[in-house]
Amino acid sequence: MLVFPAIDLRGGRCVRLIQGRLDKETVYSNDPAAVALRWQEQGAEYLHVVDLDGAFAGQPRNAEAISTIIRAVRIPVQLGGGIRNMETVRGYLGLGVERVILGTAAVSDPAFLGEALAEFGERIVVEIG
Repeated sequence: MLVFPAIDLRGGRCVRLIQGRLDKETVYSNDPAAVALRWQEQGAEYLHVVDLDGAFAGQPRNAEAISTIIRAVRIPVQLGGGIRNMETVRGYLGLGVERVILGTAAVSDPAFLGEALAEFGERIVVEIG
């Protein structure tokens, strides 16, 4: 079994939301790179990162924290949250993200999904749920 530990980012911090509510937030760390390293040290083979601010805003909001995570770990990182255009897909993949996750955009913009799949194939993940 492959387990994907998750880091949810909000305001550059590692958080969890209760039932997806912004007003029900628990902050776990102010240092996302340290959390990512801890997961790697505990044997994680992959890391799942979500830009919660990006998901709610519809555009990336935690690029700096994501960049520090990518630089800190050797394991592959998949990323979702606010990825709604090819510029963002290319930017994150160019930064070193292994796979990007499309959710809202995969449903609302099939042409974008098709373009992303045509250019990047299996580096695109579609979230269902």
